[in-house]
Amino acid sequence: MEFQLVYPMAAMVLLTAVVAIRTVIGRVSAVKRGDVDARYYKTFQGEAGEPRKMAQHTRHFVNLFENPVLFYAACITAMVVGQGTGLLLWLAWVFVVCRVAHAFVHLGTNSIPPRMYTYGASWIVLVAMWGAIVVRVASAA
Repeated sequence: MEFQLVYPMAAMVLLTAVVAIRTVIGRVSAVKRGDVDARYYKTFQGEAGEPRKMAQHTRHFVNLFENPVLFYAACITAMVVGQGTGLLLWLAWVFVVCRVAHAFVHLGTNSIPPRMYTYGASWIVLVAMWGAIVVRVASAA
């Protein structure tokens, strides 16, 4: 059984860790500058809220636990059924590239059209991954 899908999964974990670290550093800096009251982070509620840039980071970090969860499930499923190479490996790396591009846009310019395209592309790739898995499992049955 091939386990090469571990590498794109590890790349996604690394992306998530980088965003998490940037988010924590940004929050601490925002509190130190007085841009946000530290008590805001107890419940993520308050009159002032957090600065726009920090809200982007927070939202992006949360987003990394949405469709990437289905990516991890697809990779693990593919490895379990012995389909962790070839097309699925290629699609997994395309998914990672889409998510890295989405992170750069969302945490950078936050321009809606490229953000929407990169996010949408990651969904298309994810659906293709699951489709390939289902087809291969069905054809093996």
